[in-house]
Amino acid sequence: MSVRVGLLDSGLGPEHRAAAAVSVLAGGTLAPARPDASGHGADMARIILSVAPEAELVLAQVFDGGAATSPRRVAAGLAWCVEQGAQVVAMCLGLRRDVPVLRAACAEAAAAGVDLIASAAPRGGAVYPAAYEEVISVCGDARCAPGEISALLPRLGATARRQLRRRFGRGTGSGLARAWRSRRCPRLSARPGVL
Repeated sequence: MSVRVGLLDSGLGPEHRAAAAVSVLAGGTLAPARPDASGHGADMARIILSVAPEAELVLAQVFDGGAATSPRRVAAGLAWCVEQGAQVVAMCLGLRRDVPVLRAACAEAAAAGVDLIASAAPRGGAVYPAAYEEVISVCGDARCAPGEISALLPRLGATARRQLRRRFGRGTGSGLARAWRSRRCPRLSARPGVL
């Protein structure tokens, strides 16, 4: 069964096909997607497709080539992915501020039944959207082998815990180790049989 995976990142590589792709400009305006200037999005797409080759990618390009984006761009990209029918959205990024527009976009996506997965910082304060209750957060830990997926459940809200149990069964508990930061987000997003 194919899963439609939304990816909020820097773009796709030339070898990747997307069911739909846009660039989210400053202020949330949409434009045609551009080539991936940093390679991060292409790397995340490669991981998603290595785990689920049948996945359909829906790309919202929220980076201009550097490592900075805005909550408004991420929120607009998330809303667009939901409109495109994404069943799960991988947000391999983290913002230091809790901003109402991003919080609302995550709540609306989760209410629409979309599973949200975001990268969390292994140290330091909370990052968003990973810190929101509706989001399954994953982050780095050298104890995880490449094929392992895990999360730090005490930081997850009740909604994200329900999503995680639906994906992986009742055995998911708080004793799990954390997963590598960016690389774990797409792996969890595309895991076969997730939905």
